[in-house]
Amino acid sequence: MNKLIVEPPPHIRTSNSTGRIMLHVIIALIPAFAASVIIFGIRAAVVTVTCVASCVFFEYFFRKITKKEQTVSDLSAAVTGILLAFNLPVTLPLYMVIIGAFVAIVVVKQMFGGIGQNFANPAIVARIVLMMSFTPQMSSWVKPFYYKMSVPDAVTTASPLGAEVPPGYADLFLGINAGSLGETCALALLIGFVYLLAARVIRPVTPVAFVGVFAAATFFAGGDVLTGILSGGLLLGAIFMATDYATTPLTPLGKIIFGAGCGVITFAIRQFGTMPEGVAFSILIMNILTPYIDKLTRPTPFGAGTGKQSGKEMP
Repeated sequence: MNKLIVEPPPHIRTSNSTGRIMLHVIIALIPAFAASVIIFGIRAAVVTVTCVASCVFFEYFFRKITKKEQTVSDLSAAVTGILLAFNLPVTLPLYMVIIGAFVAIVVVKQMFGGIGQNFANPAIVARIVLMMSFTPQMSSWVKPFYYKMSVPDAVTTASPLGAEVPPGYADLFLGINAGSLGETCALALLIGFVYLLAARVIRPVTPVAFVGVFAAATFFAGGDVLTGILSGGLLLGAIFMATDYATTPLTPLGKIIFGAGCGVITFAIRQFGTMPEGVAFSILIMNILTPYIDKLTRPTPFGAGTGKQSGKEMP
């Protein structure tokens, strides 16, 4: 007689692993990396490599001194390094880049238990810490195609969100404008988005909710919807950071709420705040709310009742 074995979930086995998923994310980020080097020069590669190397080193060193199993091979530290670099201006001094990597890996990720245990996206928190600590350096943008390795000689300009006359739609779409390394070229980011969807690494729910709610709010406020979507870190945040497995809701409804919340907060900061950009803060706030969203949207298991039977509470 066959026995019915009841086990806790998950019940579906898959060939996916953390390393495999992170590899897909790295592949999806390659177009944006290539665009950053073309637009900002070789120093974009220097900043990115410094970020990745620092993140990998800090993770390895932390796990070593705490005598924990090494996790650098899962590529999550490398992904954090790339995403952090994409949130930085090309002119940022390298010692500040290393400080950001330390905050992302040691403070935000490892001190909370490592991958899957961090309460917020490490790259997002590191960007905010750097922005608050080194505001002038984090707000220094260079003109596209002004290739200089030396920071002091850089010709600064306003980002699209801070410019009196923003660039045209074509320039914004192709990335011919000032901004952080990975946020300027919408075309490259959308190529990565299509790849992640095709590889089934992410679902379109959160990015669509994020961008859709932001676009609707901007439209009803009388703003330029396309400029708002193509400027700043909206697409970078919606595609690559608002879809982080560890810090975003698990349920489909939760993902919609998360994306919609990010869209509302980003619009509010851009429209009413003193800072032109609000993507990082919106994702961080929604990261903090994720446990409550999961609890609110958690489905009732099949066969589970209300906890009462025959008018009495079950023990």
